[in-house]
Amino acid sequence: MDILRFITAGSVDDGKSTLIGRLLYDSKNILIDQLEALEKQSKNKNENGIDLAILTDGLRAEREQGITIDVAYRYFSTPKRKFIIADAPGHIQYTRNMITGASNSQLIVILIDARQGVIEQTRRHSIIASLLKMKNVVVSINKMDLVDYSEEIFNDIKAQYELVAKKLKLENVNYFPISAFNGDNIVSKSEKTDWYKGETLLGFLENVEINENQEKENPRFQVQYVIRPQTDELHDYRGYAGEVISGIYKKGDEITVLPQNIQTKISKIETGGKEVDFVFTNQPAVIHVEDDIDISRGDFLVKTNQQPKVENELETVVCWLDKKELNEGNKYFIQHKSKTLKAIIKEIEYKIDVNTLEQTPITESVKLNEVVKVRLKTASPLVFDSFEDSKSTGNAILIDETSNSTVGAVMIL
Repeated sequence: MDILRFITAGSVDDGKSTLIGRLLYDSKNILIDQLEALEKQSKNKNENGIDLAILTDGLRAEREQGITIDVAYRYFSTPKRKFIIADAPGHIQYTRNMITGASNSQLIVILIDARQGVIEQTRRHSIIASLLKMKNVVVSINKMDLVDYSEEIFNDIKAQYELVAKKLKLENVNYFPISAFNGDNIVSKSEKTDWYKGETLLGFLENVEINENQEKENPRFQVQYVIRPQTDELHDYRGYAGEVISGIYKKGDEITVLPQNIQTKISKIETGGKEVDFVFTNQPAVIHVEDDIDISRGDFLVKTNQQPKVENELETVVCWLDKKELNEGNKYFIQHKSKTLKAIIKEIEYKIDVNTLEQTPITESVKLNEVVKVRLKTASPLVFDSFEDSKSTGNAILIDETSNSTVGAVMIL
């Protein structure tokens, strides 16, 4: 079975954690001992006598206050598909947590309170989905039970969001009238919304097409570790271990080692301790080459006729994640998968207004949760694709040199 990674996003108290709890509960993915513990801890009980939000709110402060602070990941499966869910915080000050959760997701479920309609945080999370080039957006209009399952209210909110989606050029947007608290239209169709003719939320998630082949035309392999045992049995063994980021690698392929720009051929491929003829996307592998070349951790092995960019000046969009402000001239480490380099902020070109997507001039330092266009320079050339062409090789993080904290999420343009 394939795996769908998705994130829930929305404002405070829109019911994100309750929705995930409902998916787990109604799909029978909760153990009996978990149910017993839930019943003891539940304050806000529904007809089942449990508070489903507690399933994802792991921190004590989250359970006591009924809020989500950190991104919580939950795993469940149905006969059709496996799922990894990220439950993102709704508070504005935790937007950075939402960005990290969304960066690895293939689909976003945006919850809207039927009593509130489209609000600022709805637009903010939609803009993040747009920046992260998310292909599928699900708009779940929640708490329909509190508006008497009104078709008119549902259609009105749908019309509001369609304007947002059009402006942000969001594709494949689907709308669902739900009640996470009561379970309407989540796993089973609800009789209370007989005017709604679409499928359930889980039914959609089970069947939505996720294009896993979108990056396979550009083979990418980054070295994570050089294996050189130097024992009597393996005296001449030298293999380059890593994960195939995208594409297919075959024995005999002509490849280029980057950033050195040296050409060679694949002489042998191993995976799982056995020699194989080829490896493909997401497989761990050890690749051997014909020539003795100085290859180190972080170097790329790519097909000679399908090369990425190799530059030390990058045009990027940065989501700032730190309380310490970002200024031109600041120095950081940039980590691009296995490669870590020193970098300097050459220019902060403009700020992206998260409510309008307008570009506004920089008049002061960049603060927490702000999104900016940045030109940065690395100490040595970086191997990358644009974020639009490949999420895997088009993203990076900025790390503070003194605290080692992750301070920026980078999308390379």
